[in-house]
Amino acid sequence: MKKFIATIALSIFTLTMFAQKYAYVDSKYILENIPEYKEAQKELDELSEKWQKEVAAKYKVIDKKYKDYQAEQVLLPEDMKVKKEDEIIRLEEEVKAFQQKKFGKDGELFQKRKELIEPIQNKVYNAIKELATTSNYAFVFDKANQSNILYADPKLDKSKRVLKELGY
Repeated sequence: MKKFIATIALSIFTLTMFAQKYAYVDSKYILENIPEYKEAQKELDELSEKWQKEVAAKYKVIDKKYKDYQAEQVLLPEDMKVKKEDEIIRLEEEVKAFQQKKFGKDGELFQKRKELIEPIQNKVYNAIKELATTSNYAFVFDKANQSNILYADPKLDKSKRVLKELGY
């Protein structure tokens, strides 16, 4: 009797597993087809490039000061050497602080990315959730960005339906 119940339980479990529906989306494809995402990414790229140029310009000034210091070092009294060295070190620390402020964890670029990109990602997530709920998908996988999906049947790709749900 126990064997019979175990067999029935295993059969029900197996049928339940096969009854679940699966789908996948390509979030990279979806995002690339949302104009707001492209605009936000462009804005972030421009901001990043602007700050990178500022950093490069500051390092150029430091490099010039260092080369000038090396050229005149032998002629300078000890107190002037220390003063110039301290100035170069201070400038380097300022540049590093600027980089951290702009590009570091929780820096301005991170905050701007969160402000611009997160609402779009939330819209995509909600559209995927809606698709999964209305179509009874147990799992929706993402094949973008080094996923572990080695093969996916194109018939299961619901990326275009998500874009349609979003109105694109």
